[in-house]
Amino acid sequence: MSQNGPLKTYDFLVLGGGSAGFNAARVAADLGLRTAIVDGARELGGLCILRGCMPSKTLLYSADVLHLAQKGKTFGLKIPSARADMRAIHTRKKKIIADFAGYRQRALANGKFDLIRAQARFLDPHTVGLSNGKKISARHILIGTGSQVSIPPVPGLAAAKFWTSDDVLDLDFVPQSAIVLGGGIVACELAQFLNRIGTRVVLVQRSPNILRDHSEDASCVVQQAFVDEGIELFAGTQIQAIAQSARGTTARFLHDGKIITRRAAHLFNALGREPHTASLNLPAAGVRTRPNGRIVIDRYQRTSVPHIYAAGDCAGPADIVHIAIQQGELAARHAAGMKELKSVDYSLLLNVVFTDPQLATIGRLERELDERGVKYLTASYPFNDHGKSILMDATYGYVKVIAEPKRGRILGAEIVGKDAGELIHCFSGPLALRATVFDLLRAPWYHPTLAEIVTYPLEEIAVKIASR
Repeated sequence: MSQNGPLKTYDFLVLGGGSAGFNAARVAADLGLRTAIVDGARELGGLCILRGCMPSKTLLYSADVLHLAQKGKTFGLKIPSARADMRAIHTRKKKIIADFAGYRQRALANGKFDLIRAQARFLDPHTVGLSNGKKISARHILIGTGSQVSIPPVPGLAAAKFWTSDDVLDLDFVPQSAIVLGGGIVACELAQFLNRIGTRVVLVQRSPNILRDHSEDASCVVQQAFVDEGIELFAGTQIQAIAQSARGTTARFLHDGKIITRRAAHLFNALGREPHTASLNLPAAGVRTRPNGRIVIDRYQRTSVPHIYAAGDCAGPADIVHIAIQQGELAARHAAGMKELKSVDYSLLLNVVFTDPQLATIGRLERELDERGVKYLTASYPFNDHGKSILMDATYGYVKVIAEPKRGRILGAEIVGKDAGELIHCFSGPLALRATVFDLLRAPWYHPTLAEIVTYPLEEIAVKIASR
């Protein structure tokens, strides 16, 4: 539906039509709330479909196939040459994403809610003004406006002509060289993609390790794989200056007590994202934010103003699609007055980094348990001693299991290695069901598979508990 017609008052108004907003609106409308989504983006679909998960994973898979083809000799194959045809890769990506986006756009246009194509700005806690000159009031409002690329105060960065992830995902040529600033998920996934298609990549990370939100052991495995593939990687740096000239971009940074300078044809700013809320005029609504810009929420996704909710990247704590969907749906149900609702269970938090090797975690990990003073047992097993991974020449990494020390209830797991994003789901159901290592060991595990590697740390923990 369009915004044409008389001004309406809604039961539930959603700002943003991405994963959180769309699913919140769908649930609210099904529960009988008069609902509308306001989204003024140039193209509907949300970050995941248009500029995040789906385009990046499409490109990463192409790069994985290319990498395997280039390793043909390892597997006894004669493949004379393999290189990236970026125009063809770009065309395939555009077709796939157009299909995903088209489906979402039809769902938005044909939902049981109104779709209003405009930008919104709070006028007061119950009213928003639209960029088309109209106003809307609502009993409940959900903020689901997502995130945007941030520009940290690095000398010279704001004035430089840099790429964001949007630009890298839209490439139709192979860049000669690129400096990647950052070591988070986006930086690492796309730095490896660029390297594999034939770009000379220099990655400059400020923290001591890439993927700093993960364990040092896990990040070091991925870091070593990057170096082995030819990425020039500098971690633990202090960026001194960014400068541009006709010859490209120069980055000057301090590393191990020395000033280092690197030049490349292109600069990719992957130093993080921030909540996309600046234009909403949150103070007019009384909505409080944290120092990092994220909106303060309670267990039911309510902000500091009880009838205003927030979900997804603008609220956190994790920029993950399935979390955004859970949060949005919870907010809608709470606004509809449903009783005995359960908040999102972050003890089941699942995270995947789609580098090669992949890095995946679920549940409570060692760092968090140590901070809480919780006792636990751990055991790990390396991929380089596992039959299926050896024959696949996929020997980077390990599987680690974390369990409660008395009964062996599984608390979390960490996998770095081939298809870790798939293997981590071996723990999803058991963790949700509060299963023990003994429960998982009663299940059959087929040989030879990658999945059977998880049985080795399970067995080690079981022996530790039995011998006490």
